[in-house]
Amino acid sequence: MKLAQEVAIVTGAARGIGRAIAKALAAEGAKVVLADLLPEVEATAAEFTNEGYQTLAVTGDVSQFADAERIVEETIKQFGQVDIVVNNAGITRDNLLLRMSEEDWQKVIAINLTGTFNLTKAALKYMIKRRSGKIVNIASVIGEIGNVGQANYAASKAGVIAFTKSVAKEVASRGIRANAVAPGFIQSKMTEVLPEKVKEELEKQIPLVRLGRPEDVAKAVVFLVSDDADYITGQVLNVDGGLVM
Repeated sequence: MKLAQEVAIVTGAARGIGRAIAKALAAEGAKVVLADLLPEVEATAAEFTNEGYQTLAVTGDVSQFADAERIVEETIKQFGQVDIVVNNAGITRDNLLLRMSEEDWQKVIAINLTGTFNLTKAALKYMIKRRSGKIVNIASVIGEIGNVGQANYAASKAGVIAFTKSVAKEVASRGIRANAVAPGFIQSKMTEVLPEKVKEELEKQIPLVRLGRPEDVAKAVVFLVSDDADYITGQVLNVDGGLVM
């Protein structure tokens, strides 16, 4: 197992991509803390425990620094260390810019970007003491190319990319690596409700001619936090079927 004896925190882990990431890390031997605002994170953690994985569920809002600190502190209390942080928690509040409310702008920035800052800062002091750690921030190809109706989301994810590169430079000398994964169109509850014709049009834009699966993103995260990537930091790995080249 690539991650035996390591402890990982995954935010937004109740379902979707976060759940897939948490399960993939656990399958490689990591003890995994599932953090989410959604109360169903408890059920997800219970499922993992029943499958023989060591897990802990923590509910919290990463856009609040006190909650981010508590997530890390509960991790330390339960498992004694934190080796991996995956900042996956994110939301969308789509609208054309002229129709976008200030609230929808601020909420997306608060969770997607400030949340990434909060949990990273809270975890870093423990990683720096041990001179070891891996951070993976889930960005998006939208943060690289933009998208109509997603100015807030695109700005937040572009910010995550720039934040990742800056953190990587700050902490490399302490033995800590920071990278980002930028998913493209991934199968989710959002894409499940789309009409088949819309899905077909999306797939036509993708050279590999299919939507991604949450597991595709999870595999990239496992690679980046494993020893296989121990000379990789400050990078953005696109998982998009060739959408952005």
